[in-house]
Amino acid sequence: TVMAAQMTDAHRRFLQVLMSNGITEGSEARKLHQHCCETDKVYYAHDKLDDFISTINSHLQPLFMQIRKGISEDNGRAHYAVVNLAETEVTKMASDYTEMELELFRKTMDLIILSENGFASSTDILNLADQLKTKKMKKKEAEQVLKVFVEDKWLSEKNGEYTLHTRCIIEMEQYILSNYQDVARKCNICHSLAIQSQVCESCGIGMHLPCVRKYFRGQTEPRCPKCNEFW
Repeated sequence: TVMAAQMTDAHRRFLQVLMSNGITEGSEARKLHQHCCETDKVYYAHDKLDDFISTINSHLQPLFMQIRKGISEDNGRAHYAVVNLAETEVTKMASDYTEMELELFRKTMDLIILSENGFASSTDILNLADQLKTKKMKKKEAEQVLKVFVEDKWLSEKNGEYTLHTRCIIEMEQYILSNYQDVARKCNICHSLAIQSQVCESCGIGMHLPCVRKYFRGQTEPRCPKCNEFW
């Protein structure tokens, strides 16, 4: 077996920042890579971020953790998050939230994943709040909890519509794919989980909006990559 490259202080610093951020945008991660190498006087190559990360990952493996790369569904930009592989489903969140809050989160996730476009309106979510099994939640209280989920980067919100934050998608991809087998879609272009997607009316495949834009760029008439129907 190939010996894993050594972890240096630069790698440790990078991991620490990534963990405290929860999620880091690609351009920020590249800046951080340079900063860590320069601060700790470690050889820096601007095009070697992935190698740098895989060194960290080989040392995280025995701890059942991994830095994963994912794509923002809004703009198609790369993001990095530290994922705990040992904790399935929402257990990672269990240390931070009450059982009642977690139930609201699960129900919100249901709404988002079962929706057509990957969004759930605050009205629909708040209507669920007083049907919780754990304990009914008042609307005011539920609004507060949703706000915290947005601050903690599990949900993101636009004009009263909620969707899963990129961090949540990266961390929970496996959970979502195994728990929503019939409805969870993978993007036909990038093959990662697609929550917000456009769906082909004929054959039902889904694609992320940024992937759709890239895929159809320069084509005179957009046709479905699977069934060739007009998109």
